[in-house]
Amino acid sequence: MGQSDDRAATGPPPLVAIHHAVAARAERLARDLFAAGFRTVLLPSLATGAGAWRDCCFDLIAFDPFGDSHAAADLVGVARAIAARRPLLILSDRDSRAHRMLALGAGADDAVGWADDPAEVVARIAGLLRRSRMAAGQLGEGELRIDLIDRRVERAGCEIRLPLREFDLLANLARVPDRPVSRVALLKAVWRIDFDPGTNRVEVHMSRLRAKVDRGFGWPMLCTVKGHGYALRSRPEDPG
Repeated sequence: MGQSDDRAATGPPPLVAIHHAVAARAERLARDLFAAGFRTVLLPSLATGAGAWRDCCFDLIAFDPFGDSHAAADLVGVARAIAARRPLLILSDRDSRAHRMLALGAGADDAVGWADDPAEVVARIAGLLRRSRMAAGQLGEGELRIDLIDRRVERAGCEIRLPLREFDLLANLARVPDRPVSRVALLKAVWRIDFDPGTNRVEVHMSRLRAKVDRGFGWPMLCTVKGHGYALRSRPEDPG
């Protein structure tokens, strides 16, 4: 299997969003993270570009709030709200206990003085992402990531907005990837119906779900398994 096939099977690397008031520092960290196998995006100042932060489908935020003109604790609090359940790492150009304590007290998951040791920052980011991925409430196979608590869905780094029924359908299929789930089982799990009412509600919602989860992507994840129901594929079908 080639490199492109491996990526299709495992999904894209985690996306780390970075902000530092000094662009050269942000770019240096981005290069180190890229060399370690992460994707990166540079964010504008949170004080003036919060919209870009909210619209970014990142997996972790790493930023230094101490170089901006606004109060660092306030910026950490805003970043915490934007990150929601995703990890937030606060950077400081000084190896300062006061900075670390302020950041942790304002809601950061971790804080580190990093100017002289970017390798430690990369290691901390990797550790935070491992713990986040293992946390309760996370589902997903391959390109697909589902946050059951925030009801957030991403495929290949793109956020997909789903109404309640479609989200529940997808989550139930994602719990048993590559295995078919029967129509009756989906009626019971999603609609709390213990019998088949003879309507096409499952088919209608699956059609809408396919349009959002599969359309515009390289291969279909949702499939009909004749005689057995529906399944969520974790990787493309082998053409051979």
